[in-house]
Amino acid sequence: MFHCALRQEKLDVVYHLENYFPDGEISFHYFRTFDELLRISQRFNLDLALIAGQSKFTAELELVRRIKENVFTSIIPLALYHPSPDDSTVIAAYESGCDDFMTGPWKERLNEVRLRMLSQRSVRDISINPSSMLPGPSMIEREIERQLALKQEFAVCYCDLDNFKAYNDSYGYYFGDKMIRLTSRIIRDAVFDLCPGGFVGHIGGDDFIYIIPSQQASKICESVLKVFDTLAPLRYHKRDRERGSILTTNRRGEMERFALLSISIAVVINRNQMFSHAGEMSRMLADLKKYAKSLPGSNYVIERRSKY
Repeated sequence: MFHCALRQEKLDVVYHLENYFPDGEISFHYFRTFDELLRISQRFNLDLALIAGQSKFTAELELVRRIKENVFTSIIPLALYHPSPDDSTVIAAYESGCDDFMTGPWKERLNEVRLRMLSQRSVRDISINPSSMLPGPSMIEREIERQLALKQEFAVCYCDLDNFKAYNDSYGYYFGDKMIRLTSRIIRDAVFDLCPGGFVGHIGGDDFIYIIPSQQASKICESVLKVFDTLAPLRYHKRDRERGSILTTNRRGEMERFALLSISIAVVINRNQMFSHAGEMSRMLADLKKYAKSLPGSNYVIERRSKY
């Protein structure tokens, strides 16, 4: 399914797109404001955002700027269409961060191919994890540095699955990837349901990061644990679920019994501007994660110590 967020004024580009894409392949999500687009992007993995109109494009250019300044919506491929814009409008659109600007009469095949290729280039972007479609390490670091520059208190929550290697080895990479996708969906929904302005990123593998106001850390972590512990067991065969474990080879090649998947979350809070860069937070998170994983079952631990 191709998910397209669409804003159009006095133009009907839906007619053209529906003629190009096969029946049922494209899904439209309409928005007028940045906040509406942000909410849509938190619910769907958008392949493209398209803004179409034939006005002076003043409001549209401001919308482009806001979309590209936001760390989450900036990863969405953004195209504009205007039948007859002046050069200054086109230049301003590109300077604001739009990825493509289509002009003139709508050229069916050409414009649709441009839009599809634009979305495909986004998938290849190294900043986006292909399994979860969440921002990757470079954008995570960028967001932490942005938060530090604001000089406000915030929490960084580092999530890691316990016994994921055993699950992946036993069930195979296909089901392992589905578990990663499920985990990303659980974290994403918990964060954005309770904190629409939060940030969720995927470090890689079974490691995730979310960044939220410190006062919401406990509530969101508890939500992640509750939903994960409810849904994750359903991804096991009935016999493994009833037994509460799986039997597979360990790193030494020996048969070993492993508990069902659980999730551990390490939480570090930037209190009183105690951290000056992302590396300091990363080091403390790594140590705290080791402690969280040593505890049985799903849990979260909030760091109470001062930094090193």
